[in-house]
Parts: sequence; structure tokens; C-alpha cells
Amino acid sequence: MHTTISPFTLAPWKEKQPGGRTSSGWQGTSAEFGEIRVACPAGPNVSNSISTEASGGQIPRTRFETRGLHTETALRPTLNGSTLRVGDALVRMDRNRWAPTHRGRSLRMTYLGDSYRLTALGRRAYELSRSADSEDPGALITVRQTGLAGGRRVTVRATGRVLAADIALAVLFCEVDRSVLTRRGAVRAGMRRIFFFWTESQS
Repeated sequence: MHTTISPFTLAPWKEKQPGGRTSSGWQGTSAEFGEIRVACPAGPNVSNSISTEASGGQIPRTRFETRGLHTETALRPTLNGSTLRVGDALVRMDRNRWAPTHRGRSLRMTYLGDSYRLTALGRRAYELSRSADSEDPGALITVRQTGLAGGRRVTVRATGRVLAADIALAVLFCEVDRSVLTRRGAVRAGMRRIFFFWTESQS
């Protein structure tokens, strides 16, 4: 169902899981979609894997998982070597690693016939757009993190009539490493990977 929503805010949380692992993320309430929670890492704990999950309220459970050696030192999933599922459905992802602009470097996704684009607006803000089609004018969701330490907040605003999957995908990326969606972030991420594999080769 397509719904016009009011802006809502997510606040940080952190808690210790069974086995001593600590999970953290964001949680809050949407007037239209209910309680929303984003968690990273999301269980189960699997070697060489790290996941983020968005769930709660009326949004579908959405999971982003990265696998590979580089996850051993990662705090959040990255856009390299990843899979994304909304419910039981696999979301197809694609991006142009060499594009010079933020929009060109966007993560493009396809879910149940709908086309999405995740575009960086800066280090702490991004937008998720769902393309228009013959029956739907599409939607645009802007997610922006503000504040420091305990005062951090994430604000979610939408233009157009959104779907539950739109909200799930939008909040999910709060806890995904999106750095490669900008040229500067991609350079930093590349240097981190080179350093990691170099230190691994020395051990």
C-alpha cells in the first residue's frame, strides 16, 4: 500500500547479545509504519560475514550481508561482496565504481519490478529514490544523520507516497558502509583494503 508519511527520527541504541557480542544501531517510531529498529551486527554470528537488519512495525524484515575476509575488521557491511534481501526476495544490486559524480556512483537496486537508486548526499546523508512507472509517480526518501555522541539522531523524510519496502530499504543503509558512493570515500576504502591484505600477508 502506498502511503504519505510524516518525518520521523531514529535514535542510537546498543546492547550486549548472548555470547558477549555487542549489537548497536538505530530505533524509533514512524506514525504510519510503527516501531522501526536497525541492528548491526545482526545474528547469527558467521565467520567472514557481517550483516545489518531492519525490522519492526509494518516494514518487511530486510537484511544486508557482506561476506569475505575483509569483514573480519569491518564495523558494518560494505557494498563489496554483498547480498540484500527484503523478506525472502533477493534484491539485485549494481553500481558504476568509476563514475565521477555522486549520482553516477549510486547503488542501483531492483526489487519486485521496482527500480531504486541510493545516492550519497555527503558522508552523513543519502537519498533513496524509487523510479516512477506508468501507474506510480515514484518516491524519494532522504535520510540524514545529525549530532554527536549521545545526541546523534537520524531523520527520515519522504516525498511522494511510499511503500513499506521503501522505508525498510531507506533505514537499512544507516548501518551499511556507504563510503564507496563518493570518490573520496572510495579512495579511503581502497586504502583500508590494501592495508588489511598487506597486514594479512605479513602474519
